[in-house]
Amino acid sequence: MPRTDPEGHGPVRFGPPLPEDGLPVLPELSAVLAAAAGRAQSEPVGGGTALLEAACGYWDRRGLPTEPDRVVAAPGAPALLLALTAALGGDVLVPRPCAAWWAPYARLLGRPVFHVPAPVESGGVPDPYALLETVRRVRAEGGDPRLLVLSVADDPTATVAAPELLHETVEAAVGEGLHLVSDETWRDTLHDPHGTVLLSPAEMFPDKVTVVSDLAGALLPTGWPAAVARFPVGEADGGGPHARVADGDGLHARVLDVLTALGARVAAPVAATAGYALEEPEPVIARQRAAVRLHARVAAAAHTAVTAAGAVARPPQAGRHLYVDLGPLGPALGAQGVRDAQELEDFLAARLGMPAPGGHRFGDDLGALRVRLSTGPLLGGGTRDERAECLDSPAPLELPQVQRALLLLGSVFDDLRDDAQRWEPPR
Repeated sequence: MPRTDPEGHGPVRFGPPLPEDGLPVLPELSAVLAAAAGRAQSEPVGGGTALLEAACGYWDRRGLPTEPDRVVAAPGAPALLLALTAALGGDVLVPRPCAAWWAPYARLLGRPVFHVPAPVESGGVPDPYALLETVRRVRAEGGDPRLLVLSVADDPTATVAAPELLHETVEAAVGEGLHLVSDETWRDTLHDPHGTVLLSPAEMFPDKVTVVSDLAGALLPTGWPAAVARFPVGEADGGGPHARVADGDGLHARVLDVLTALGARVAAPVAATAGYALEEPEPVIARQRAAVRLHARVAAAAHTAVTAAGAVARPPQAGRHLYVDLGPLGPALGAQGVRDAQELEDFLAARLGMPAPGGHRFGDDLGALRVRLSTGPLLGGGTRDERAECLDSPAPLELPQVQRALLLLGSVFDDLRDDAQRWEPPR
């Protein structure tokens, strides 16, 4: 079983950050941060009482009853995943593709990482049969798989896994004794919240799943790092001949040990702001919903532009991004010297004037011509007022700055389509 070490060329060990929303900071969040800026004392490792209780309320409202002694806060989800990986030990399984920040922290600890293919319909959750086969092969070669990281609302593919697939995969993982980490950073960014069913693995197996949420997904600016983790509610009860599922108490304690060793504290002003955001007051909810609506419209327009040019992309369902396969435009790209994902990243970034991280940063094959495009840069940048205008406009796609960005995107892909047609052999 080959391990997914960085391949070829390009800085693929540490991938791009979470996509930014391209919007001004909510004034109420700025006010809370400013009011807490004079605090001299540091936040405790794992989070103070107010922050942990706010996190409990957040999960309670989502059908996941939570007590403060089962919650930990950290300065960003990567710190939590690093601590969880260190605490659980063993090899790590992730879907292919997956969030760019998952694998590097296992590699940092010297842990093997194995990618399991996701089904065609959605990303974030591996195919259950491929998962079982991967676990079997890893063990046959002397490996020790213990941890599966997945996400129902996915970065990079912007899709939401169907409950049926999720249940089959989680059941297979639990049967093999794997502990699950459910990255739910994007769960509050569903483009069609009334038409999309999102279930957390913790609802299915509450004693086998740790939930991690980076608040930069929907509640805080990406530059204010804060994340929370919810640990299993019960003790381990087996789960098959290979079961090593950690009990919630022990795992919580070991994660706190790692965070303490790292000095991984949430900055006190950010902790106050995170607690306020997790309580979901009306200004935060109103901004969140407006931002989701805006990015959903822009993502749909971007999806139309790239697919009209012959590229392939699943319709985005969550988040601020979409995942595009330019394989059908391969001949035109090859004529311009673009033969892998790193070269495609450089090519598109130069022409679009925005980041276009290649699929190799998300665990995809270097040779596959895939990229993640974010919607934040498509809001046109500009001044604070122009960005705020995008939120307030009933027709944001008609704003000049958004139109320019989408027209540029469309023209770059249309040029590739036209070039590809010229390269088609005569029939």
